[in-house]
Amino acid sequence: MIMRILNIPFLMFVMAFSSAMAQQDSTDNFDYSQFGDAEGVKRYCNQKVLNQTPTRIVSIGYERYGEFHMPGIPVSAMLPAMQDFHVNAVSNIRAQVSIPVVSTNKVIWQLGASYWGSRFQMANPGTNLFTKALNTHTMTSAGINTLVFKPLNEKNFLILQASIDANGVFHDMGDISGKAITVSGTAIYGWKTSEKNMIGTGIARTYRAGQVIHVPVLLWNRTFNDHWGMELLLPARGHVRYNFSTTSMLQAGFELEGNQFWMSLANSPTGTVYLQRGELKPRIMWDRKIAGFIWLNAQAGLRYNWRFDAMNAKDARDQKQRYFTSNLGNPMYFAVSLNFVTP
Repeated sequence: MIMRILNIPFLMFVMAFSSAMAQQDSTDNFDYSQFGDAEGVKRYCNQKVLNQTPTRIVSIGYERYGEFHMPGIPVSAMLPAMQDFHVNAVSNIRAQVSIPVVSTNKVIWQLGASYWGSRFQMANPGTNLFTKALNTHTMTSAGINTLVFKPLNEKNFLILQASIDANGVFHDMGDISGKAITVSGTAIYGWKTSEKNMIGTGIARTYRAGQVIHVPVLLWNRTFNDHWGMELLLPARGHVRYNFSTTSMLQAGFELEGNQFWMSLANSPTGTVYLQRGELKPRIMWDRKIAGFIWLNAQAGLRYNWRFDAMNAKDARDQKQRYFTSNLGNPMYFAVSLNFVTP
């Protein structure tokens, strides 16, 4: 089962890379902002500012957390005793595909898929059912997504994004059901005041903090000069960017990520738990063009535990529904990925 799950990102990469290469020569992938418009033709803004990091069509990467402590894991629902454990490392495989279905100066529509698989390497899981399951299975988040960028004119635009994911510590494919599904989405209205500045605001439904929340969002991409800029999508992420050149850039900032994971746990009050996992990552990232449309991304930083709660009901917030909370330690991490990007 584990091998089948780990093969998912490789298959996604091969299929999407083939599709993207087939589209490489299409004029649909050209940046229309580089061409002038005929007299009297309505003009539309595009989705990027100058010197912005390239948009990824296909990405596959590896991420690793250092060792940390995992305290406060209950022995069972019937016993008040708690156990503390140690995690030697967490290995993550990540893959992402985002294929342009429609790409014109009037609308850009993308369809994509994503995979995030985490393997917890416990120092001594013992007989605890929760830590044994983490040690022998992959905590998986896999889903599909869509994004629409709709320019209204030269100044105004709309961004609509939605995703649906299956998340869980699955024993086999039969475990996947509606209980493991989460739905997220974002709507943004914005203004592009120049080729160096675009700003927008809207609302998002997200599980990035491990628990479903509805929050206002701020999009702000700004290039100050040939070297400095910033790329913000708050509260999800925000970075200050330094461009060494058009093919090499350094970023410093943060990302908040996570989801809610279904898990079968026989010694819990309901026989299942919903693990609300949220992580804040202050980090430094380096993006470098290798050849053609292939870029390398390397990053390092801190994985700060935002939330690691096991709840007895889906999307639960009530303290009475909490089975346990573990105040995980905060390890350093590093990650590396290869990315096939847009022109």
